[in-house]
Amino acid sequence: MSPMTKPVTTTERAATGALIGLALGDALGFPTEFNDVPSILATCGPWREMELPRPAFVTDDTQMTLALGKGLRTATEAGPLAPAAMVPPVRAEFVAWYHSPENNRAPGNTCLTACDLLDSDRPWQQASRVGSKGCGANMRVAPIGLLPGLSEEQRAGAAQLQSALTHGHPTALAASDLTARAVFLLARGAEPTGLVGRLRSYALENRTRYHERWLGDLWTHSQDATPDAFMARGWDDCLAVLDRLVGALRTPSPETDPCLATGDGWIAEEALATALLCFLLFPDEPVTALRRAACTRGDSDSIACLAGAFAGAHLGPGGWPEEWAERIEYRDELLALGALWDA
Repeated sequence: MSPMTKPVTTTERAATGALIGLALGDALGFPTEFNDVPSILATCGPWREMELPRPAFVTDDTQMTLALGKGLRTATEAGPLAPAAMVPPVRAEFVAWYHSPENNRAPGNTCLTACDLLDSDRPWQQASRVGSKGCGANMRVAPIGLLPGLSEEQRAGAAQLQSALTHGHPTALAASDLTARAVFLLARGAEPTGLVGRLRSYALENRTRYHERWLGDLWTHSQDATPDAFMARGWDDCLAVLDRLVGALRTPSPETDPCLATGDGWIAEEALATALLCFLLFPDEPVTALRRAACTRGDSDSIACLAGAFAGAHLGPGGWPEEWAERIEYRDELLALGALWDA
């Protein structure tokens, strides 16, 4: 090895760290969603001292992450991940979530509508909501960034496909791809300081790439003239919000609501950027990053769950307070998936 070449150092137990972090952020942001920052501070006190609620209930963000994770586990039991193997079990898990009595955590209308349509024999492209780029697309995508042994084509195609089952807007696809890419890079030991630049380069490289093997004829359900134009529209939205993120990091302001810089997070590209901002403001203080994400005026649970996935992929499970991790809802299921992928 050349003395100038650094070995790749992966995060120890990155999958466990990311999944637990995602759920912790989700639970921390659950009570603050739909509230502005003054209201949150009036209820919770100083944001740097926010405590995990008792009991530590999560939202549909974690529930759908688990649904995707379980579907991927089934899909990969028979061999390498491929569209034909992935769609049936993931679709079945999404439909099971839709019908579950535990699906009572204010889920998004796009997920509900699409999952209702998926509960049929129609092609999934006809169920996809091609006009929606809500953050439900990428709030759940972290498992694809954690699944071992994927090629770049598999990771990108699977990330976009899981989005497209419900949210078929090209920006939802691109933001999901970028979110999975960020989780993957951090789990592989990428330095946080260079992360946004690497994501921006990835977006530019893939700007007109349409993963037909994974998406089929999805683009024909839009108004775009070509599949390349369809995807470019989504990547351009993501590149624009990454530029806003670069500006926010150039003059960091930890005490200012991150939503003011990169958006409220209700849409996919803003959820990615604002979660990244919270993580990158405190890359080695994961609990502080979660607290900052939960104390925001926007989609606090989704922003915090993504920030938790990034922080956990970067630092592993040791970054989370043991007392918090021990009482998070769905802990056993999260640990089982994490242990499988960490192995």
